[in-house]
Amino acid sequence: MYKSQQVIYLSGGCFWGVEAYISRLKGVNQTEVGYANGRTHDPTYESVCSGKTGHSECVKVTYNPEIISLEEILEQYFRIIDPYSINRQGSDVGSQYKTGIYWQEPSQRSTVVKFLNKKQKEAPKKIAVEAHEIYGFYHAEEYHQKYLEKNPQGYCHVDLNQIDDKEFDHLTREEYQITQLALTEVPFSGKYDNFFEDGIYVDVVNGEVLFTSKDKFDSGCGWPAFSKPVNEDAIIKHRDFTHGMVRTEVRSSKANSHLGHEFNDGPNGTKRYCINSAALRFIPKEDLENEGYGEYLSLFDQKD
Repeated sequence: MYKSQQVIYLSGGCFWGVEAYISRLKGVNQTEVGYANGRTHDPTYESVCSGKTGHSECVKVTYNPEIISLEEILEQYFRIIDPYSINRQGSDVGSQYKTGIYWQEPSQRSTVVKFLNKKQKEAPKKIAVEAHEIYGFYHAEEYHQKYLEKNPQGYCHVDLNQIDDKEFDHLTREEYQITQLALTEVPFSGKYDNFFEDGIYVDVVNGEVLFTSKDKFDSGCGWPAFSKPVNEDAIIKHRDFTHGMVRTEVRSSKANSHLGHEFNDGPNGTKRYCINSAALRFIPKEDLENEGYGEYLSLFDQKD
């Protein structure tokens, strides 16, 4: 079953830091940096930085409204910008660093306007944040995407420590990046790619049961592949339009962890759930009882 998502566009200075911060909000499923609302087609970073195109550095935010509301996202956005500054954030100066909230759906307009009116009533001076419908967004060059994940020591005018994500302290850096930031591990590098012991696979974040070894197969794609989840309620699906493709993203239903993608080329006409190893924890059949998953032992008594 596909779950509906919504999109909002946020400009707030250098898009590296804004993207890194917003992507860490629980319920934000995808982020993409690009250039918004300019006068030219297919701008480059260099042309935008010249200040002649009218574009702003912007983050396209795709979120699950059942987990995080638009108002909650905007509250977080206001934590990391100077809403009174015109064409400047931190040490970055130029029209490409303007602040702005740009909606995609007309239904979002009232939420944005109401939010800004509330903030203005509380403000000591005029807020300079633009607000209108998005009328142009161009994907930025690939090296800008998830820049601070690729370059942890890179420049950032945003304090990324403002987000309290202690619930993920038990994860490795790679597990966090994949489940929370929707990154993808290098093919053939995951510990469960060429692995076929009897047992179950649970969400590395919260232990939710997702797949079993009985439905795992070698697809040759470089990532663990399953023909189906343990049950349909274990996962949720979203349309994923990143990287210039249209795919079906797969997430865990309870923790909302990014797992991988679903394809239609499994064996005998089945699905292929292409899943990142780092999103999973394997529990061997012989450990199921001790780990509290004894109810799944009966699966391995069934004949195929």
